[in-house]
Amino acid sequence: MSRITIQTVETAPSEAKERLLAAQKSNGFLPNLIGVLANAPTALETYQVVSAINARTGLSGAEREVVQITAATLNGCGFCVAGHTAIARKKLAMPEEAIQALRATQALSDPKLNALARFTVAVMENKGQVSDIELQDFLAAGYTQASALEVVLGVSLATLCNYANNLAKTPINQELQAYA
Repeated sequence: MSRITIQTVETAPSEAKERLLAAQKSNGFLPNLIGVLANAPTALETYQVVSAINARTGLSGAEREVVQITAATLNGCGFCVAGHTAIARKKLAMPEEAIQALRATQALSDPKLNALARFTVAVMENKGQVSDIELQDFLAAGYTQASALEVVLGVSLATLCNYANNLAKTPINQELQAYA
């Protein structure tokens, strides 16, 4: 049971209703995270706007999911691990081996994605203060300085969602249970 009310289209503050309708239409259901964030319409707006910006980065969809699953795992957010596992499997058809490695914070067989996952861990564990070697290894894997900042963007998005879910103890929607 959520410690923070999970709003619906009917119960949400008026400023959040359109955003809930859009999320429901886009997903085919209303993710409980969205219902939680609707309690603070500006938090919901931030999530949706930053998500759209994150989708425009130079990182591929699979690379963005590497960042999101890694962050959700490190932050202990089961809701986001399930949600991003669903995206990785259903929308991106990422290899199951890669998904399972990310969820266990183990090495990925793809060297470039593994470098991205390791860099994401380093960014999070060191609060951005990665070592010169960690940054050089990331760049040597084929990423750019822009990519490094896009990882920080992805981590910031994940932090909003992960912390909100951890605070609320957001239950995983039935539609996402298979990915938990």
